[in-house]
Order: sequence, then C-alpha cells, then structure tokens
Amino acid sequence: MRVVDLIEKKREKQELTKEEISFLLSEYLKGNVPDYQMSSFLMATYFNDMTADELLEFTTIMRDSGDTIKFDEIDKFLVDKHSTGGVGDKVTVVLAPVLAALGMGTAKLSGKGLGHTGGTIDKFESIDGFKFSNTRDELVSVANKTGIGLMGYSDKIVPLDKKLYSLRDVTGTVPSIPLIASSIMSKKLAIQSDVIILDVKVGDGAFMKDIEHAKELAKRMIEIGKDAGRKVKVVLSNMDEPLGYSIGNANEITEAIETLKGNGPEDLKEIVYAIASLALKAKGEIKELSEGKSKIEEVINNGSALKKLSEFISESGGNGNLVNDYNLFPQPKSMTEVFSEKDGYVSKIKAEEIGKAAMNIGAGRATKEDIIDHAVGIKILKKVGDKVNKGEKIAEIYYNDDKNVNNSRSMILDAYVIQSDKVDKQKAILEIIE
Repeated sequence: MRVVDLIEKKREKQELTKEEISFLLSEYLKGNVPDYQMSSFLMATYFNDMTADELLEFTTIMRDSGDTIKFDEIDKFLVDKHSTGGVGDKVTVVLAPVLAALGMGTAKLSGKGLGHTGGTIDKFESIDGFKFSNTRDELVSVANKTGIGLMGYSDKIVPLDKKLYSLRDVTGTVPSIPLIASSIMSKKLAIQSDVIILDVKVGDGAFMKDIEHAKELAKRMIEIGKDAGRKVKVVLSNMDEPLGYSIGNANEITEAIETLKGNGPEDLKEIVYAIASLALKAKGEIKELSEGKSKIEEVINNGSALKKLSEFISESGGNGNLVNDYNLFPQPKSMTEVFSEKDGYVSKIKAEEIGKAAMNIGAGRATKEDIIDHAVGIKILKKVGDKVNKGEKIAEIYYNDDKNVNNSRSMILDAYVIQSDKVDKQKAILEIIE
C-alpha cells in the first residue's frame, strides 16, 4: 500500500477503505509518513469531504491512538459537555455544580486557552492553591466527593489529534468540517460518559461563523457518536457578542458564582439551563426540555449548586469560602473606563475583537509560552439591543500593566457597532439538535 495512491484516491473523490485509513494514520503516527504527504491528504479532504464510514474510521483510529479513560468507580450519570470556545464562555463553571446538585456527574477533560481569553483550566487556576486533577484516580476521587470531575488534557489522550492539528494549523485545513468533527469527537469518545453535549458556538467570536456550517458540523458529530454507540446532543449558541458581561479569568469565575446565586446574566443562564435540561432528558428524569427549568432553579435557589462549587474548589486545594469573599481572588491594580463615542443602539459587539482586547492586557495567550495574568479582564456594560448615549460608559478595563491599555480601549470601541435604529436583543440559543 502506497500513501500517494491514497492521496490520489481522495483527490478523485473515491471512498477509502478502513484498511487504507488505518494504514495512513498509523504510519503517520509512527513517523513513516512525511508531513508533506499528510498535508496533501488533509487538503484533499478539505476539498472533497469524507463519507460517514470514512469519518467514523478516521475518528476511531484517532481515539485509539492513545489512552482511553473509564470511570467505573463513579456511580453517577456522567455528562461530558464540550464547547467549541468563545469569548466570555464560563458555562462549565456554572454547569458542573448545577449538574452535581441535580445528582449527576461531570467527567471531562478541559483545556487551556490559546488566543482570546483563557480556557476552563486557566479560569480555575485564578484561585490560589487550586490544582486540577492530573490523573484519572485523582479525578475519580474528587468526582465521587463533589460530582465534579475535571482534568487537564494529557499527551497520552488522542496523541494523533495533537500531531494532525499542528499540521492543519500551518496548512490552511483547520476549517474542514470532517477534520473538526473527528478532532472533537475522538477526544469525547476516549472518555467514558453517558451523554455527550456539545455547545457549538456560532458567530463573530466563534470558529463557526455561520449557522449552516455549524449545523453541518453538529450533524457530523452526532452521526459519529451514533455510529460509535454514544448519545450526542448539540446546542448551537450565539457568539455574535461575548457571553455574559465579564471577559478574563478571575472575573469570569466571579460572574459564574453570581449566576449560581441567581444573579447571572440572562444569556449565560439560557445556555446553562438548556444544557442541564438536555442532560436531565438524556438521563430520563424529564420528557420535555421545558420541564428542566424548575429543577435547575430549585438547586440554584436552595444554594446546593453553589455549595457543590465550593466543595469542588476545596477538594482541589483552593479556599472554598471565596464563593462568598471575592477578595480572595487576585486583584488588578488599576481600572480604566471606556465611553461611547456616539448615540444609538448597540447592534453588534464583535466578540473576537473584545477577546483580543482582553488578550492584549494579559487575560489570554498569543503563544503557548505566554503567562496569563488571572487578575486582569474586561467588563462590558452594554449588550446588543441596549440604548447608548454619547459619553456613556460601555466598558471597564481591569489591568496591571498599562502599556497596552489604550490599544485595548480602541479595540473595545471598534467592537461596539452602534446604529440609530432600535435593535432587538439577541437569543443565546440558536437551535438545539438531539
């Protein structure tokens, strides 16, 4: 079997056999297929797609390229929620304790952020002393005590994905829907769970810029899950403005805590409620998603979800009392205000630009080597649909180093699109696909 023949076959839109896909990927992982040949194959895939059989085999081999993790010792209905990433996305911080309070468990791998703001790990690491589980046994121990099991990605989990992603990144093939689907689902299939719920962000601050491509990605991931014998649900959520009001790390944890106290922003609540309701339905506790709201509100109103977060922080080495004392978070030295330069209504907030403005002051990473400043961040004060007067405050920048503050201010002003005509508020949930 020759690699060049497989490249030509994909170029000519012919379906590859399981044996051919297995040969290509296993030989590439061993280092026997050069990057230039795999690059050609990825580009042919970018233009010619994959069949359902090809995609399942491709994803399965990626999953089996490393360790798989089972959680037989956790006696809970396990939910693996994944987000494709977005600006101000602190859903996991709210969702995991809500699910725990509802009697379910979270067992998922979380990542650090690159670009924009931090990932879930970065957000929690803004808590002094907090350490994520490094091993499966540590995760099981914390999950059994709190219902929340989060662990950082390991090089031993789907190593083939890491190798392929690095190549996709430099060959212009990152946006390929089958390659995105296999990348996400190979990691989801490597971890035991009872249901996989995918939050696919759509819009300016997301990887998927339009609803049609997002739907296609959702369809392919559900298809992979079904063929692999796993339940997969998808929420398409709006990222044409940041989620919530806080963008950063410590400030996003604070906003998440406020949400667990019943004071959260409506768009964040909408997404958390939708995902938690999908989990309840998958478990069989409700028949219609609308039935989930009262159950979720009960665990927020009685404080049990907040207590779960406090317990998780304590079990992970942090001070669980910070849910009541925000001074325990790292504090920024300075704050500057951003004022609107025109009258009108906010018609759009370019989420990616806000994310870059936060990264500029240290809240995110431009390179893997960059160190995140957990104390800094941005708070936006106006959302899409809000009326704004010239000279009215629209954002606050919290920082420790002032060298990029003016640049961040300019980026925030550029991100706010203000028009004279009244604008409707945006929906956080665009569609739910089961």
